Amino acid sequence: MKRNSLKRLTTGLMAGALTAAVLAVGEPAAAVRSDFIMGVDVGMLGEVEDLGGRFYDDGVEGDALGIMADHGANMVRLRLWNDPYNASGDPYGGGTNDLASTIAMAQRAKAQGMDVLLDFHLSDWWADPGTQTKPKAWQNLTYAQLKTAVHDYTESVINAMEAAGAKPDMVQMGNEISSGVLWEDGRIGGAVSDFTQLGELLSAGIDGVNDAASGIEIALHLDMGGDNSLYQWWFDGITAEGVDFDVIALSYYPFWHGTMGELKQNLNDISERYSKDVLIVETAYGWTLGDGDGLGNSFYTAEEATGGYAASVQGQVDFLRDLREIVADVPDDRGRGIIWWEPTWLPVEGANWGTEAGKEDNDDTGTLSNPWDNQTLFDWDGNALATLDVFGENAATQRVNLLTNGSFEANGTYTNTPSGWTVVSANSGYANATFTSDAWPAHGDWTANHYWASAYTVSLYQNKTGLANGTYTLSGWVLSGGGQNSVYMYAKNYGGAERQAAIPASASAWTYVSIEGIQVVNGQIQVGFWDNANAGNWLNIDDVKLYRTA
Repeated sequence: MKRNSLKRLTTGLMAGALTAAVLAVGEPAAAVRSDFIMGVDVGMLGEVEDLGGRFYDDGVEGDALGIMADHGANMVRLRLWNDPYNASGDPYGGGTNDLASTIAMAQRAKAQGMDVLLDFHLSDWWADPGTQTKPKAWQNLTYAQLKTAVHDYTESVINAMEAAGAKPDMVQMGNEISSGVLWEDGRIGGAVSDFTQLGELLSAGIDGVNDAASGIEIALHLDMGGDNSLYQWWFDGITAEGVDFDVIALSYYPFWHGTMGELKQNLNDISERYSKDVLIVETAYGWTLGDGDGLGNSFYTAEEATGGYAASVQGQVDFLRDLREIVADVPDDRGRGIIWWEPTWLPVEGANWGTEAGKEDNDDTGTLSNPWDNQTLFDWDGNALATLDVFGENAATQRVNLLTNGSFEANGTYTNTPSGWTVVSANSGYANATFTSDAWPAHGDWTANHYWASAYTVSLYQNKTGLANGTYTLSGWVLSGGGQNSVYMYAKNYGGAERQAAIPASASAWTYVSIEGIQVVNGQIQVGFWDNANAGNWLNIDDVKLYRTA
């Protein structure tokens, strides 16, 4: 970090849909794997502390790692640069994450009981899709020499960290490497479609890690977490080269990398397609639109509008909870967790993304600043934000789904009567406009669909009784071709006025809709989807959840 075509079903296919009733089955409570990662990337922390940054929890000063660990953070991600200094020994800044500082931070993390993810940038400074510059010491090597250097370097780093009692639990080989590593030898994309050298360079680094120590998981990391076509292209290419890895790592910022629905669809697809765990290793969101150093930020009004959450502490909390839910819901326990990028980058004077030496080395003319100070997990005075409390929440108990078959997976077949749901049509004979299908892009294997060749009105709903009175949230994911007279998700019969959430037209990107703050006072509720549609209109529904929030 430095800064499918829809498949249409025919009327004939729908007419032949199964109509036999099936027994309702309960939706299993959402479960989060015991090793679910709620981590923090703290590459700037040492520099912030050296320049005077201090951290507090409820007014009591403490170690930033200790504060975050106390709130539930269980992994630290550390970037490593080969030689982040110029010939005169001047540091490049941005944390100047050399091996010595990385080991020191890893030791601190281990002392707090946190796991360590080591991020090899394979560069002297920032590496990302637009910059994959070889380290100075490797720039004149032949390709064969380069492979040897990569192997020997990663082996020596792991040996040094293990000797210091700071062996990483997971290693990233490269940072946001959708365009490859170690340009030009390991470049991919554009006119370069041959993955051979990229695969060999990555394998050389991975072999070095494995030759040094056992039990370290290997992750490969791309940006653009919502771009499924990118991930299919890249991982098809890299797996064909036989690169041995364990985890697909993603960057996902909702204001840069696609919608939450696109992320969800991508996570579910790639975890199944490649039989790999998936881990969000970079994410963040703004807690304010203010600017701590007055020099501009990466997150402002346009990012807030695209991201879809308020630029507030509560907005940050809501984003993190929603993101955690998406990752925890990845089928077959393949969702490993989330890592927040630079939660401790306070706007202390001099704690910038680089120094003059770094700018000169990278030919960067940008203003030296902190562009991240409104996406941290501490305010500008170092006080812990309420967002940190989310790290310690047990997602399995926070969002137990009270609906039956909200994922529409229970039947495992094409049906007009999905288990647990009631279907009512205002038009005689049009109840078949509701069906489950695996022919549409779903969040799992199956999705609920509304479609008919003639105009239709249909409701898909559940009645839940025996509820504890309190505050509830109803949510779901939808695709819609648009054009309906009226289409919405609703909640009613809970002791208050019916509430509705309009469903927007979105034909290719899953959209999250929710109704929050439903005050159940009579122990029951009806929740569902109402669709008054014209001929040929369609709606897809998936992962519907009702859960108590207070």
